[in-house]
Amino acid sequence: MPLRSPVHGLPVVQERGREGGHVFAHRGGVSWLTSSSCLATAFFLPPSFPPLLLFLLSRYCSSNPAHPGSMKKAPLHGTSPATMGRKLYRLLHNTTHHAVEHVITYPSRLIYYLNEDSESTYHDLDTRIKNQATEGQAVHLAQASFQLEAFGSRFALDLALNTDLLSSDYVEIHYQAGKPVQSKGGEHCYYHGQVRGNDNSHVALSTCNGLHGMFDDGVYVYLIEPLQQTHSIVSASCRRELKYVLHKGFDSLISTSHTHHPLQHSTPDNCWCVFILQMPRSVFEEMKYLEIMIVSDHSMIFKEQLHTRVVLVAVEIWTDKDQIPISVRPLEMLRDFSKYRQQNIKHHADAVHLFSNATFHYRWSSAAYFGGMCSVSRGVGVNEYGNSLSMAGSLSQSLAQNLGIQWDPASKRKECGCVDPWPGCIMEDTGVQHPRRFSKCSISDYKEFLLKGGGSCLFNRPTKLFEATECGNGFVEVGEECDCGARAECYKECCKKCSLANGAHCSDGPCCNNTCLFYPRGYSCRYAVNDCDISETCSGDSGQCPPNLHKQDGYLCQVNQGRCYNGECKTRENQCKYIWGSKAGGSEKFCYEKLNTEGTEKGNCGKDGEKWIQCSKHDVFCGYLLCSNIGRNPRVGMMKGDITPASFNHQGRLVDCSGGHVLLDDDTDLGYVEDGTPCGPSMMCLDRKCLPIQSLNMSTCPSGPNGQVCSAHGVCNNEATCTCDTTWAGTDCSMPDPPKEPEATQDEGPKVSVATNRLIGAVAGTILALGVIFGGTGWGIE
Repeated sequence: MPLRSPVHGLPVVQERGREGGHVFAHRGGVSWLTSSSCLATAFFLPPSFPPLLLFLLSRYCSSNPAHPGSMKKAPLHGTSPATMGRKLYRLLHNTTHHAVEHVITYPSRLIYYLNEDSESTYHDLDTRIKNQATEGQAVHLAQASFQLEAFGSRFALDLALNTDLLSSDYVEIHYQAGKPVQSKGGEHCYYHGQVRGNDNSHVALSTCNGLHGMFDDGVYVYLIEPLQQTHSIVSASCRRELKYVLHKGFDSLISTSHTHHPLQHSTPDNCWCVFILQMPRSVFEEMKYLEIMIVSDHSMIFKEQLHTRVVLVAVEIWTDKDQIPISVRPLEMLRDFSKYRQQNIKHHADAVHLFSNATFHYRWSSAAYFGGMCSVSRGVGVNEYGNSLSMAGSLSQSLAQNLGIQWDPASKRKECGCVDPWPGCIMEDTGVQHPRRFSKCSISDYKEFLLKGGGSCLFNRPTKLFEATECGNGFVEVGEECDCGARAECYKECCKKCSLANGAHCSDGPCCNNTCLFYPRGYSCRYAVNDCDISETCSGDSGQCPPNLHKQDGYLCQVNQGRCYNGECKTRENQCKYIWGSKAGGSEKFCYEKLNTEGTEKGNCGKDGEKWIQCSKHDVFCGYLLCSNIGRNPRVGMMKGDITPASFNHQGRLVDCSGGHVLLDDDTDLGYVEDGTPCGPSMMCLDRKCLPIQSLNMSTCPSGPNGQVCSAHGVCNNEATCTCDTTWAGTDCSMPDPPKEPEATQDEGPKVSVATNRLIGAVAGTILALGVIFGGTGWGIE
């Protein structure tokens, strides 16, 4: 039955095994894992590991295994989202009793022998194609089946090579003598599929060095991980030196990160590992893509593999030394990692996340910059390394924070309307099961993030995936004119066997109509979400909408009251409403001029130790944020200290000049005026200083013959190119280009591509949840 952990009220589940009791806990934010939503990593085991491996199977049992719903939740007395389940790793390390029941089993491959109609077991688990050319990477079988027996059951796993896993641009990078060396990536041995005879099951395994991965049968989740003996070098004639553990639990996650088994030994700490991933997600009508790089520190390279449908585009291995200091303070590591990314990581990514073997202080298991997606400096996160399941939750939640999604407060549980009351939702701090969905509050947060102009980098469609062309996978590859994937994912009459029908120009996309023709040039396919966004229009020769761009930083917005910055219109008024709600407003200039020059708690430009910093008169509008009509509790973040109320009689009326320090999980203080906020004519705030916009050192767009930027017939975008008005063209928008007669009607409105909504993969087990939330089949990763 559920127990209460003696540490910070953390709910735990007691599990019984043949060798004694063991207490486990799991974090409420960990996500459901399926064949298309299991973490998958490569290159975590050396090539010397033998192909046939011995497995150690472990079972997690509740007090009533036959009825998973009978497990009860322990109440969470004041447990905050930041502390909920953060220390699973530590709990497992500090437990004195041995873990769970162990069953030794020998998995085998199921193959057909010549002149036999039924399958037979085969001891060699290797899926590499025999007698292939020795040059180049090994090629693995397109399909394979495995069998293993445990817990009184026999499991037959039917698998297909996951061709959606690796990008065609996938590379590996390692360091030699302090310099990065790049090579083409390693062999592709990652499979997904089902347990035979069970349509509700999912499997994700790799076979490069035996079997590594997980599967679920609709009731239990089984995680397969290596259980090494002392000697890791094994001869070909003795293939059963390495043992594996199969953890079994209900679809509620019972994580076993870093569990000490009697036969398990630590692995060498000798390198770092970097993964670059891309993950698409759907919100409103159009699919967008999140490109994420995952970094794992040097002690993780031989730990285990992350099993998920991802598209891996690079692996970077730091074999010489750690490239940043590894700290037990998550916010300190977050800042260091942000600097490293800005200075050293040249690969394109919308977010970069580090998995570290460090055990963080302050009961944290991850830290990420809130709303930092698409920013080179803030699109980062750090996470504790655990097993696949615990990392799934950590990455799900830290990515959500990058996307502007807050923790669901317990006080708004009814309002947030989590549809899974027992397992809870991903950003809740309750539940002992494995949440699969985001709540209504999370959806609202994400929509607000997009409507403010965040996420502009997420619209680039993934490129061709790894390995052979496959008609029907939803990606237009070499030799294909179209690829609908599932039949409902594009106009079925337009695309036949991955070739366009006679007379068809396109089959899907916002710029393709239902008669298989392109919408004309200038037809709007993506509307601007705010004053700083740019409305994209069809090119007339493609079914896809052009990349999502926004105005260059510094443009005036909101009736000349604000300035554009990273696609958002920044004003003190907007910031006050965002923090304190729609009834709040920005204080008058008098408040800033009076209070921020005093250098007190009620007005300052930051803090130096215990001393408040006075703002210079030039910088008063970039210091402490002063608002009117604020409530007791902010709508985002957590209060640090109390509200600083202040009011003055000014010019015959009462002026409200209140503020407060509101902290996000990443330690960002929203109580100060944001970067990009205007502070004077052609001036904006940067790091609490009022600076000329020219100091941003932005690239300039071309000027036309009239001497004006983009000839005054377009706007300069964030790529420092001109986006021309629909009747103008050219790099400087100086060429008249009147629209032609439309070839197709616009009665329907833009048709959004559903083909892009197919699963490309999933990070951290969130794919099913994201599919439900954003109206598509889910997010993926490229």
